[in-house]
Amino acid sequence: MRAIWKNTIIAESEQTVEIEGNHYFPPSSLKWEFLQPSTRQSFCPWKGEASYFSVKVGLFENKDAAWTYSNTLEQAKPIEGYMAFWKGVQVVHSHPSPVHE
Repeated sequence: MRAIWKNTIIAESEQTVEIEGNHYFPPSSLKWEFLQPSTRQSFCPWKGEASYFSVKVGLFENKDAAWTYSNTLEQAKPIEGYMAFWKGVQVVHSHPSPVHE
């Protein structure tokens, strides 16, 4: 999977975890140069407290377009430290589907 914004790959991994329709990318797959910590936080009753990041590409900023759970509740441990995206960041398959003849 790839997370793309402004024609720039923000994250790319074959090891995403999909929960509630969102692909969570492992920390090692993130291109941190495009991510800046935000002050926004939210709380999910079964995942815990989320911290947000803004995505910056050149002069463009997509505020709070990514989030992560750095210390999840027990049932969400598979996504602890992983990052998900929204607000116009496209999450797509990173390789084309095979062509069937």
